[in-house]
Amino acid sequence: MDTWLDLSVPLVTGMPVYPGDPQVEVERALRVATDGVNVLSLHMGSQSGTHVDAPYHVNSAWPALDALPLDRFAGPAVVADVRGLPARTAITPELLAPALSLLRLQPGAILLLATGWSAYWGTDAYADHPWLTPESAQAIVNASVRTVGVDALSVDPSGDPDLPAHRVLCGATGVIAENLTGLDRVLAAQRAGRSVEVHLFPLHLPGSDGAPVRAVARVGGPAAYA
Repeated sequence: MDTWLDLSVPLVTGMPVYPGDPQVEVERALRVATDGVNVLSLHMGSQSGTHVDAPYHVNSAWPALDALPLDRFAGPAVVADVRGLPARTAITPELLAPALSLLRLQPGAILLLATGWSAYWGTDAYADHPWLTPESAQAIVNASVRTVGVDALSVDPSGDPDLPAHRVLCGATGVIAENLTGLDRVLAAQRAGRSVEVHLFPLHLPGSDGAPVRAVARVGGPAAYA
């Protein structure tokens, strides 16, 4: 029997956001007792919580969210286990090599980077996550991967205005999912030889740089590469 795993952080008032992004505010706008229905008022940025980045996020000439094919947001997944790295450490191509070898057996697969940094969600240490080097991002692109997800604030060092890994991945018309959580469960399924599919469908925001997603993984039977 398939198992469904939620890989998303909850959207709540005051939750962590990337420095400079709009703060998240979730308030009760209408109530059954007084208005006949319950309705929430939401204020947030397009990069709030678990979200995807479109290429337009880093270059206005590149495709916006609604211009991307829907298959960018779902597919078989491979997890790269890069847990245990010190704070603000580079994720090198050598660290990704085992996962990239599996990805070459699964055309169209999504790469998930399990840094373990979701354990620091809501603390100052969350911004000190490991990050992809441009060479690692290029190795991912060379493996024909066009969707990458990470359980951290960014694939680049937080606060780096150049966003080099973003530019490599998005320059290949790629999609980046950030602020995932619970990737240890997906990694355990992979190690058990089970198949994993990931779904990262965003809100339909025309012309957007990105949007929040309800990221989920479906764990099934034996993987094709097992």
